[in-house]
Amino acid sequence: MIPVRCLSCGKPVSAYFNEYQERVADGEDPGKVLDDLGLKRYCCRRMLISHVETW
Repeated sequence: MIPVRCLSCGKPVSAYFNEYQERVADGEDPGKVLDDLGLKRYCCRRMLISHVETW
């Protein structure tokens, strides 16, 4: 389960997770997807890049 907010800055990031996963699975560059979603801070970007599903 993805955290609702970034642990460092508090920006909501869970709303972007599904779109990020779908677009990366379709073969898009993860960095480009994060830029398109408006996630510019490295702390927020790492929340999505480093997340591992554990269910």
